[in-house]
Amino acid sequence: MEPPVGPSDPADPAVPAAAPPHSADAPKVLYLGGLGRSGTTLLDRLLGELPGAISLGEVVHLWERGVVGGERCGCGASFGDCAFWREVGQVAFGGWERVDIERLRALRAAVDRTRHIPALARRRLPAATRERVDAYVSYYVRLYRAVAEVSGARVLIDSSKQASLAGCLRWAAVTGAAGSAPGGAIDLRVLHVVRDSRGVAYSWTKKVRRPEAVTGGEEFMAQWSPAKAAAYWNAENGAFALFARRGVPTLRVRYEEFLRAPIESLRRIAEFAGLPGDDAAMAFLAADDDGSVTARLSANHTASGNPMRFQTGPVLLRRDEEWRTRLEPADRRRVTALTYPLLRRYGYLRGAPPPADPPNNKELRTPSPAPPASGRGSAST
Repeated sequence: MEPPVGPSDPADPAVPAAAPPHSADAPKVLYLGGLGRSGTTLLDRLLGELPGAISLGEVVHLWERGVVGGERCGCGASFGDCAFWREVGQVAFGGWERVDIERLRALRAAVDRTRHIPALARRRLPAATRERVDAYVSYYVRLYRAVAEVSGARVLIDSSKQASLAGCLRWAAVTGAAGSAPGGAIDLRVLHVVRDSRGVAYSWTKKVRRPEAVTGGEEFMAQWSPAKAAAYWNAENGAFALFARRGVPTLRVRYEEFLRAPIESLRRIAEFAGLPGDDAAMAFLAADDDGSVTARLSANHTASGNPMRFQTGPVLLRRDEEWRTRLEPADRRRVTALTYPLLRRYGYLRGAPPPADPPNNKELRTPSPAPPASGRGSAST
């Protein structure tokens, strides 16, 4: 993948450079972006099995669900009892109790919301906004650096998904930035995960229990109407295309295409992320005689995410097409109409042209689909 190119003005600390340099010790962060229920947790788990990588889950929720709520880590222990996260908190902040959660909440409300995406995608930020963004992302930079130190991993997998957080982190990878989050503090790359909007909308209607929830906490994952899911699908996916145009190194992968050829697809993603993709690195994936692929997943320290983050052992990789028969016809038509332009651009509509790559955004392409697999337990969304 060629380095992104775009406008830059190194003399102005409020203007991000294209493909900015970063310090030698800057942690490499592969940010999984897209709307929830698009398959990011599965990709997070698979990438976390590669040598030199560590899956962190949805770091955006670590502060409330982990630090404050004490919910379960992917290893099964509560956040406060997990030795890994205790050490990370000590290295990053001198202990989680020293994190100013109220200040973090205020900063997040000020910069990390969907409504702030247009401002975050600008080529320059007003000084006051830049100060708040720098202060906010400084929490993430300290966390990433501590994870890299404690784990020894070369690539950190953050499946936070949210475009607004990616927009904030973009400024932490800028040369010459001012404030508490110095430029070049992280090496940021985005894996933009896209799934058919109809499948995403159906998934948001399902009632899914959160096994990590503590007593009195959120017992079930959020549910959205198909129309609301369609609106956010447009906003999130459009935002990641915009950030790619602003110089953020981005690889787009369609969930369905990935599962048609998971081994080949994972090799391409590994190359983009700077991870090994040879046969030894991919040994946790096994292709069966019928063309299906099974992954053997190990325990992890994901801080938040889809319930499948707790799955270990053999997991069959297959497409979840339940929406095709379970999504109400009226809802299917509504979601198709609301998301038509991007559905067509991504190649989901019959007769649509091949997906177009916007500037600075490469797309993972796979061969023709393999025969569908069936008959075993599997990972799905």
